[in-house]
Amino acid sequence: MKQINKSYCCVGLMSGTSLDGLDLVLCQLTREDGQWSYQLHKTNTVAYPETWQKRLKSATTLSGYELMTLHRHYGDYLGQQVNSFLKGSTFKPDIIASHGHTVFHQPTQKVSLQIGDGAMIAAQTGIPTVSDFRTLDITLGGQGAPLVPIGDQWLFPCYQACVNLGGFANLSCDQAGKRVAWDISPVNFVVNRLVQPLGVAFDANGSMGQSGQVIESLLKELNKLDYYQQLAPKSLGEEWVKARFWPVVNAYRAQALPDLIRTCYEHFAVQIATNLNEIGAGEFLFTGGGVYNRFLMQRITAQLKGKVIIPHEQLIDFKEALVFALLGVLRLEHEVNCLASVTGARCDSSSGVVHWV
Repeated sequence: MKQINKSYCCVGLMSGTSLDGLDLVLCQLTREDGQWSYQLHKTNTVAYPETWQKRLKSATTLSGYELMTLHRHYGDYLGQQVNSFLKGSTFKPDIIASHGHTVFHQPTQKVSLQIGDGAMIAAQTGIPTVSDFRTLDITLGGQGAPLVPIGDQWLFPCYQACVNLGGFANLSCDQAGKRVAWDISPVNFVVNRLVQPLGVAFDANGSMGQSGQVIESLLKELNKLDYYQQLAPKSLGEEWVKARFWPVVNAYRAQALPDLIRTCYEHFAVQIATNLNEIGAGEFLFTGGGVYNRFLMQRITAQLKGKVIIPHEQLIDFKEALVFALLGVLRLEHEVNCLASVTGARCDSSSGVVHWV
């Protein structure tokens, strides 16, 4: 990396697979003597209106024309949200970096699609926008995910590992001088869908699952899923949940819902703790919406050799959006923002499409 000092005012956008909302961060990213630091100026989560939730959930069923139309409209929507977010702010962003919403993720087929047209965002806001961060890595033979680890490397180097509990749980850590990372298991993506028939968006504090009992046979079947035996690099998506996870759970649908959720929590905790215990006994930074699931965190902590570190609320909620802002800046600087050691690609890359205005 070039040893020069620079500072960027950035907006980072993140929409996760759990569809709980759009995260927006306005931040300052500064590099001094080769090391990056950050300052959060403003953060917000915009809950998706029911119409947008339905449109995004149904994206996998659309025709090519309909999907392209959704891609454009969603980009326009994102641009509108950025304008509202920045209204009245004295900060003038140099760049917007948008993850987009994942519709397809099948890296073995060299397919991964995040909708939310960056050109529409740039046109709406008048701010240069970087989007489509996964495609280049996919074409280089990588998983196109996870992308956050380079942010962990530059912004949070003091932890044994960084863990995100969102729609899926993932971690990143240093091994033999290289950053490595992988998806561990689904989390909110599964539980949110289990509780939705009850008219709630999520299991607050994990209370519904806590009231249930572990179904031992289901737990054993889930823990035996092939993915958990694979070595990194590896990543998960909605397709895997549909093809592998739901068929196992659906065979137990006659059981009480709290018992199903309780078993899923135990499964998640086993997988997360097992992965971290293999790394060592250090301090583990936990962020993402799953951190607010008190019962799940209790089950993870009970099986973990190391120490759970939960940061301030802003970082819990907005770490991924912050990191995508950094990915955008690295792309502008033509520097590596996607690590082959993480994704399995043939080489590191500076990934993302820049839309100048």
